[in-house]
Amino acid sequence: MHEWMADNSHTPHIVVDTSVDGVTVPPEHVKDGKIILNISESAAHNLKLTNDAVSFRARFSGVAFDVWVPMRSVLGIYARETGQGMIFSHDAETAEHIEPVSAAEDAEEISSRPHLTLVK
Repeated sequence: MHEWMADNSHTPHIVVDTSVDGVTVPPEHVKDGKIILNISESAAHNLKLTNDAVSFRARFSGVAFDVWVPMRSVLGIYARETGQGMIFSHDAETAEHIEPVSAAEDAEEISSRPHLTLVK
């Protein structure tokens, strides 16, 4: 998503849950336990996007700060110009507690779904 936004001259921003362990952001810019970070090439120097974390150096109110954001704390990414992006689901913990559905229940659910038909 970040690469696509940059290729299309959009400014990528991420929404971060600052309550997650390991998040290193300037606390004075956190609002309601979240922070929005501009991760464009012009704002995020030495940007590193890995499967584990987002890290970069940026200026906040003129003061340089090394940002470290674990991927599990990233709630979404969007383009500033359009507001379009993706919200990420972190329901891996709750997925373990979901009761498995039997084949009969699954078939019943599928048959009760509406069907689309082609209208000419």
